[in-house]
Amino acid sequence: MQFAKPLPSYLIQRYQGWKATAYAENRSWYRRLATEGQRPRAMVISCCDSRVHVTSIFGADQGEFFIHRNIANLVPPYEPDGDHHGTSATIEYAVTVLKVSHLMVLGHSECGGVQGCIDMCKGHAPELEEKESFVGRWMDILRPKFDLVADIEDEGEQARALERQSVLTSLSNLMTFPFVSEAVEDGSLSLHGLWTDIGEGGLEYYDPKSGEFVQI
Repeated sequence: MQFAKPLPSYLIQRYQGWKATAYAENRSWYRRLATEGQRPRAMVISCCDSRVHVTSIFGADQGEFFIHRNIANLVPPYEPDGDHHGTSATIEYAVTVLKVSHLMVLGHSECGGVQGCIDMCKGHAPELEEKESFVGRWMDILRPKFDLVADIEDEGEQARALERQSVLTSLSNLMTFPFVSEAVEDGSLSLHGLWTDIGEGGLEYYDPKSGEFVQI
């Protein structure tokens, strides 16, 4: 493939540094992971935003979390139509094969995908309205929830409210998957909604009893 290029030199140097230090000091652990396979206790669905570092937030080691990242940490509804569904496939594997005990949806502040949804709803992003826009069609999953935050005048507060709605939307859509709802009902799987403030390092969880996000 003529279009493929070698890695940038700074990435090669970083890899060599990791191999000589972190890997060398934990070689037996990495080999154990390779030979025994993965047994993660939890799956995390988070945004692919480079500022969201799930393993750092929870101090997780390799092999501890099964992580899926996409735009705005969204889960689409269950649609067994024979088409390509990357997020749904990952959920299926985590729940039916890996048998994770916890499934966490992690939203975050300053989410570009959520802001794109807001811009679409306000008529400020015609490019996202195009049928060819993968981002726009993906954000259609969240679009109906804009009505819940439309009356919030402060733009920052409105964005944060819709970011939390993206988490709740994903939690609701997760329950449309038969293998997820069955696991939740028999007690082998628990769902958790989280939202993190990038700048402040804050973390909130959704409390189903109060119907609110609560600061940890």
